[in-house]
Amino acid sequence: MSSKKLFVFEGQKTEFNIIKSLADNFSETFSDIFSSNDIRCAFCTTIYSLYKTISEDEYLDMFMLLKEKEFNKETLRDVERKDFSEIYLFFDYDGHTSNASDKKLAEVIDFFDEETEFGKIFISYPMVEALKHLSTSIDFKHLKVPAKENIRYKKIVNENCDDKYIDFNNYTKEVWAELIDIHLKKMNFIVNNTFCVSNKMIPQIEIFESQLEKHIKIDSSISVLSAFPVFLFDYYGFRTINKLIQEKRIVGE
Repeated sequence: MSSKKLFVFEGQKTEFNIIKSLADNFSETFSDIFSSNDIRCAFCTTIYSLYKTISEDEYLDMFMLLKEKEFNKETLRDVERKDFSEIYLFFDYDGHTSNASDKKLAEVIDFFDEETEFGKIFISYPMVEALKHLSTSIDFKHLKVPAKENIRYKKIVNENCDDKYIDFNNYTKEVWAELIDIHLKKMNFIVNNTFCVSNKMIPQIEIFESQLEKHIKIDSSISVLSAFPVFLFDYYGFRTINKLIQEKRIVGE
């Protein structure tokens, strides 16, 4: 079977820059997911529009849907679904959109739960910019934002994050290690109320259900969390990721 991986992003720019930054900084550590065989494309619609599409067609071919989109035609022109061993999708929670639905999101997470079949999805809460929503003045452990209204989140993040986090393209290994560390601690805190890196992966549905019960249903908020560190932990596991965090932390001290 092919070892190619297909990365599907909600947007055409920010997510690509994040993956490029990871590849530039960790080409050796993460060589098997940032190889020349891997292909990146965009869906360019919300997760709820994705739900509408898959719910209306039980025989949906996700790959053909991607291939038909104009902005993916060149990238996917000479490949077929059988060329990929794994598919990973990255989408935003985006609870303020007109077609947002927590019931729909749960069904999407349940549908996209296996990378070797339809694909495995990873959700950023509330959006991809959650990755850089940090500063020395922010208590990231308890950081949450309104989940059901348009708060112009991108603007809030860019105005409040520390300078070193603003541009994904300028991230160093030390910055990445810091971000991976704190987002993985936040993942564990959201689900288990423990602010440390868990020694086992937490499924996407458990993260969402915890968001729902502890925040969304309580005060219509969402606890800020990025999908990208969570994906790395899911793919490599505790030992590899914890080693990376510890090594870069020592270098940065």
